Amino acid sequence: MAVQLYVGNLSYSTTDESLRSLFAEFGEVASAKVIMDRDTGRSKGFGFVEMADQSSADSAIRGLDGKDVGGRNIKVNIAKPKK
Repeated sequence: MAVQLYVGNLSYSTTDESLRSLFAEFGEVASAKVIMDRDTGRSKGFGFVEMADQSSADSAIRGLDGKDVGGRNIKVNIAKPKK
């Protein structure tokens, strides 16, 4: 079962593809999306990555939470469900 991860404090230059490749070393990435501001077209500094299974998601959290990526210490955790 796929697991949705929240990724915060991303560099504004992070793209969907660079986010996907960052997480790919921890397992199969089903999707990776950097959230963009509708008005400016710039990154909002966070995104979501869907890992194929729980063990890949756990590995990604352990390996990337607090890691310096693009000059910023990113935050990685399980995404909270939409309300």
